[in-house]
Amino acid sequence: MPASLELEDYVSAIAQSGAVLRDAAERAGFERRVPTCPDWTVADLVAHQGMVHRWAAANLRGDPDHDTERSQAEGAAAPDPLAWFSAGLDALLDTLRTVPDDVDAPVFLKDAPRPRLFWARRQAHETTIHSVDALSAAVGGLLPSADTSIAPELAADGIDELLRGFLPRKKSRLRSPEPRVILVRCHDTGHEWSLHVSGDPVVTATGAADAPDAVFTGTALQLYLDLWNRADEAAVDGRPELSEQWRAQARIV
Repeated sequence: MPASLELEDYVSAIAQSGAVLRDAAERAGFERRVPTCPDWTVADLVAHQGMVHRWAAANLRGDPDHDTERSQAEGAAAPDPLAWFSAGLDALLDTLRTVPDDVDAPVFLKDAPRPRLFWARRQAHETTIHSVDALSAAVGGLLPSADTSIAPELAADGIDELLRGFLPRKKSRLRSPEPRVILVRCHDTGHEWSLHVSGDPVVTATGAADAPDAVFTGTALQLYLDLWNRADEAAVDGRPELSEQWRAQARIV
């Protein structure tokens, strides 16, 4: 699952999406529900993302004492949650820019790139997706992909991380008693992935498959938001129940 972008591309995406998240959270207000994460308020979203930034930076620094529960509670209780969020964002960006390229740090996806690049990539997509959550809260519903500034190249990379990194894990819930094949096709960037779904963990390959049971198509951005369950713009040809199954089983917050 090699990264398709450079380190600075991911760092820039973290900085940009972090700013978008912060500004949208301020506009929405902390008590507003998040349509794309219905169990959360905006305050929960800010505390979660601020905790994740601190957790990622701690992994890169080799800090074994970082406590994620305590960190999230700290964010929830902060007198100024957005200042607390910004401090964690800045610390993550500084860590990513200063740790050596060969830093020894843990990663948690199979065939991941080197830790510095892995964490930059992971936090770029973590922060970008959650910035869409904050924007959705600010507008009170699903955000049209046209109303975001996410680059197609970043979107395609995020699809790849989801399909080849997250969904093949044993803990992934995407399963089918009858073997099914899903083809994902970005008609603007040309990327294609074939997912073989069965009672075992998903097997994902790049490229098209013969006779897929369903084909998910759209721009890279439409598919990025749709496959991460933040939008509903992609077209689905074939078995419609596979789209419904995706909504129920391939959800990551």
